[in-house]
Amino acid sequence: MPTIIEGPPGRETPKPLLARRLIWFVGLAVASALATVVVAYGLKALLPPL
Repeated sequence: MPTIIEGPPGRETPKPLLARRLIWFVGLAVASALATVVVAYGLKALLPPL
């Protein structure tokens, strides 16, 4: 059976550029904030009007 889970990269593996890692970080932060906003407004829409 082939190995499905790989171990961590070795020390000789180069790290991605800092700019690329920061772009991923900012992209994930923005995406999670937008998802939170969508869920919040969706739940708010389900509440009865006052």
